[in-house]
Amino acid sequence: MLKFMVSIIRCPIEKIEVMENEKKIELKNMNKIELRKYFCKIKEKPFRSDQVLNWIYNQLVTDIQDMQNIPKNLRQRLSRECTLDALELAEVQLSETTGTKKYLFNTADNHKIESVIIPEEERNTLCISTQVGCPLDCKFCATGVMGYTRNLTTAEIVDQYIHAARDIGKKELTNLVFMGMGEPLINYAATIKALEILGSELNNAISRNRITISTVGIPQRIEDLANSELRVKLALSLHSPFDKMRSVIMPINDKYPLAQVLDAVKYYTSTTRTRVTFEYVMLKGFNDREEDLRELVRICSKVPSKINLIPFNSIAHMAPEGISANLVPSSFETIIEFAEELRDRNITVMIRDTRGDDIAAACGQLAIKHQ
Repeated sequence: MLKFMVSIIRCPIEKIEVMENEKKIELKNMNKIELRKYFCKIKEKPFRSDQVLNWIYNQLVTDIQDMQNIPKNLRQRLSRECTLDALELAEVQLSETTGTKKYLFNTADNHKIESVIIPEEERNTLCISTQVGCPLDCKFCATGVMGYTRNLTTAEIVDQYIHAARDIGKKELTNLVFMGMGEPLINYAATIKALEILGSELNNAISRNRITISTVGIPQRIEDLANSELRVKLALSLHSPFDKMRSVIMPINDKYPLAQVLDAVKYYTSTTRTRVTFEYVMLKGFNDREEDLRELVRICSKVPSKINLIPFNSIAHMAPEGISANLVPSSFETIIEFAEELRDRNITVMIRDTRGDDIAAACGQLAIKHQ
């Protein structure tokens, strides 16, 4: 939780994060400290920041004028200078088979992003996006086929949570995964601030041990995250235990080879005293072989970890070319056998259910055709 010395009343004026081409200040771009500084700047009492945060994240207000314990003149000023909604909810799709719900949002500069609620028996997980598209071109991912436009702001990341909470109820959202469109650790500053905001006790939000950051493996940023004391869970998109094969489907591996990435992951697990989750999309004849299994066991013996086996979901809706068009999912029988052989070697293994593939909302399917 962020700390602030309440005895400090005089605050230096600092630049506030604002959307490009946006004159109004986006309140959701500010964490607790920044919002206090903003109120100091406009010569208002710092405790107003706590009131505003409560209205935004606990009461989920859509209009500044609804902040009833804020004086009318201050509400009027905030309405002139600030804005609440960074995203416009454009469309909601519901899977009739699994209850998975996909949200399509418009940004203020006319781009589109998606996020997903995945319902399970005892939890509802919101899958959050951090970029418009993705620059990494992973061959099994529809977002990679889509290409990259820009990073999302903190407000745009946080607003996905707000819209989902308004829709299904705040108490119904139990988990957050930063596994949607984009690579969170490339958009590091905005992602970290969003984590600070969403994990703040003041916001009565989701516990940080129920928040997971998924990354392809940006070593320096993994270490930075370890040193941030945020203590969220880490998931690494592994998908092959061999550099040569991993580079075929994940070009970023040429820049950050596995040895370097795994050293950073080891640092994260030792610093945070947590296990990493290795995410592993099962591809027929590519990474479901006996030699893949043996090398996975070797890696897991050196890193506190568990493995999440993911059935490959079709990205045909993006009309991919080249390698992406030729990837084939491992059979369900192969996935089961692979999991059992790993478990026989004392590896913790989960098999992810495919949810939302009928609305292109399953793992790896988020993308906008025309961006």
